[in-house]
Amino acid sequence: MAELPDDHHCPWREEAERLRVELAGVRAELAEVRTELEETRGKLAAVMTAMEALERRVLGPKSEKVPPPEKELRKESDDDAEARRLAALEALERRRERAALKKQLRAETVLHHLADEQRRCVSCGGVADRPFGVGKQTDLYEYVPGYFVRQCHVQEKAACRCGKFIATADPPARPIEGGHYGAGFIAHILVTKCADAMPLHRLARQYERLGIAMSRSTLTDLFHAAAGKLAPLSQRLMQLVAENEIVQADETSLVMQKPFRRGFVWTFLTDEIIGYRFAPDRSGETPIAVLGGTRGTLVVDAYTGYNRVLDVDGRTRASCLAHVRRRFFDALKSRPVEARRALDLILNIYRVEHEAKLRRIVRTPEHLELRQTRGRAAMTAFLAWLEEYKDAFPPKSALGQAISYARNRGDTLKRFLDDVRIPLDNNASERALRIIALGRKNFLFVGNPDCGDNLAGVYSLIATCDLHGVDPLEYLRDVLLRVDTHPAAKLDELLPHRWTSPVCVAVDTAA
Repeated sequence: MAELPDDHHCPWREEAERLRVELAGVRAELAEVRTELEETRGKLAAVMTAMEALERRVLGPKSEKVPPPEKELRKESDDDAEARRLAALEALERRRERAALKKQLRAETVLHHLADEQRRCVSCGGVADRPFGVGKQTDLYEYVPGYFVRQCHVQEKAACRCGKFIATADPPARPIEGGHYGAGFIAHILVTKCADAMPLHRLARQYERLGIAMSRSTLTDLFHAAAGKLAPLSQRLMQLVAENEIVQADETSLVMQKPFRRGFVWTFLTDEIIGYRFAPDRSGETPIAVLGGTRGTLVVDAYTGYNRVLDVDGRTRASCLAHVRRRFFDALKSRPVEARRALDLILNIYRVEHEAKLRRIVRTPEHLELRQTRGRAAMTAFLAWLEEYKDAFPPKSALGQAISYARNRGDTLKRFLDDVRIPLDNNASERALRIIALGRKNFLFVGNPDCGDNLAGVYSLIATCDLHGVDPLEYLRDVLLRVDTHPAAKLDELLPHRWTSPVCVAVDTAA
């Protein structure tokens, strides 16, 4: 019997070994391709989710945008008799407030005389010429265009009979040294730009229609000169914000012209103050400059720029429930059933706060008890749902990202349960930035970082005025004349939330 050839010299064994090696290489390459394919699919899903959310927010109808939880809760309250009664009382109170404001308007009486044909008596043909009281009275609210006035301030001068002494009355107070524009004029520039988001070139055209021609450069110079004068007040507002235990913060972009780059306006607010700060970038230097070395709670989104003030010796982060809710809303299209369930669980948390508002117990011991019982139960149910579905969806999918985002903030989402001063979300900061976004749309940019600082300072004063129902025009008209001479130790008296309107002094307009 012939002997089999040695394995080392067997051609078919060598071929089999070669094929095995090639097959192992193909399998390894296939595994890499599959991994890359899964990563690509995940990235594509994330991009499609972002595109859908962007299209819905920018191009979609309003009905497709995230509805506020208050709107959904109000619909539920329509079936509750007690809720309807409280809502009716609130509406009545608002109507009374508006009516009271209208009564403060300057009243003018316009007498309408009878025409000759109206005086003819239909019975005897005589003439009705005997007074017979007053007829029906009708109230009309009319608009009277504003106007400019050139005030001629004359200083009285007197001499002593001895002929050795002459006294002259003080000159008029000027908001800007050497300027020819009054405090009311400059206050109107500040309010029109920052409260009404009107670009100064439009304001110049408006002034021209009212009879005074001014260049945009003059208005710009007046704006920044006044803002520099008011800087101690806006800086003091930010100091008071830093001293507060509960602070909310957010930021939005605003382009600079020189150097041409994207800057940012940050808002830091409390219950009493809305403050703004401009920065040429979005780094964590701004939170450090405002809140560095302070303690308390900071209500913010997930942006890492705030992390530098959120440490062991700093503030504690409280996450925004509204940001969590938006991510689940974005997942409605791809996973409607599961995303709707998450939104309903989140709405249960807001329902507790809505009830506290209806019962008028916000920030009371009863409110804290409500949060620690029903609020904690609602939050626990939501977090339990997150744990149940944490591995049920691809990590890069819209719902998978929403679940991961919420789970990573489980502890910081629960901060509000133990302190009634902490809000559920950071929507107040986002509302405070709307005026910045409107200004960005209208006047597009700021000239340089110094201009951005001036703009943010004026925004702070006017927004805080609005928060307390103070007329920013009257406020700025007053403080522009007083800030230079007011004692530095009593500077807080000139802040919007502590300012009191001075007693009006009658001006002698006699010739």
